[in-house]
Amino acid sequence: MSSCLICLDKTKGDDEYHTSCLESLFGTKELPSLDVEPSELYKLAATKMAGKMSISGAQEKVSLLLSPDRTSLEVAARGGQYILKPEGVRFSAVPQNEQLSMQMARLSSIEVPEFGLIRLKEGSIAYIIKRFDRTDDGGKLPVEDFNQLAMKKLRDKYNGSGEECAKIIRKYATETLIEMQKFYRLMLFSWWMANGDMHMKNFSLITNHDGICRLSPAYDLVCTELVIPGDTLAMPIGGRVKNFTRRKWLDFAEYCEIPKRAAERLIADQIDVLAPSIELISKSFLSQEMKEEYEETIRANTAVLSG
Repeated sequence: MSSCLICLDKTKGDDEYHTSCLESLFGTKELPSLDVEPSELYKLAATKMAGKMSISGAQEKVSLLLSPDRTSLEVAARGGQYILKPEGVRFSAVPQNEQLSMQMARLSSIEVPEFGLIRLKEGSIAYIIKRFDRTDDGGKLPVEDFNQLAMKKLRDKYNGSGEECAKIIRKYATETLIEMQKFYRLMLFSWWMANGDMHMKNFSLITNHDGICRLSPAYDLVCTELVIPGDTLAMPIGGRVKNFTRRKWLDFAEYCEIPKRAAERLIADQIDVLAPSIELISKSFLSQEMKEEYEETIRANTAVLSG
């Protein structure tokens, strides 16, 4: 039996996907083709996207469009419905890392877009995620990341803090208390799973057709400690980026104006997902060494929260 490249649960025989998982991600029971070598993919992107190919850290990102008959994926200059992240050369297993981390976020009741893994022409693994700002009729919802909302320059995306992000939510979100708790849950989870790259551009507000402005689904969740040992939070909370305690997380909740009982519940919820998260890690496509390191990380951080 194999594991599904989307949900990580077992499949029948040598199948790499569950039909239901393919339908959720692509709206079809068959995997759309992407008959392009990684090297060709970058050349096509450079040509078709005219410099619009995005590089976040060491990860290349290519915009893809699903054909009208849903049988193939193509590099898109505009109107892309998916973002593809192939394996890089600097850090190993980042697509597998992100797919697992996003599944763990789901366990932690964090809203995420549809996503999964896909094999490229020569067999390498790539991560693919559906854009949350695209509508079924091809339209686009307004999205602004926190770096834009803070009127910072791109180079200053790391020059923020958890408190500054909370202020942005207070200023712009329609239902402040609801969105603040969602933000707090995401920050707590990011620390718990050792994501040291949650900078200002990795948080966004999205406005729906009814004019409701809320926190967007989470994205770019990766356990950076697996490839950068000792990595810390990208932005400080309460003036620190490491050596957190349960007390510090309760203090941050107070700053976010989250009632103590609600904050304790959010922390308890994170503690409770340890066992199912370890099970997910065991089923992931990471190497055995990375699986053990990831499990050790979340066990240690769970102990901190339990303290």
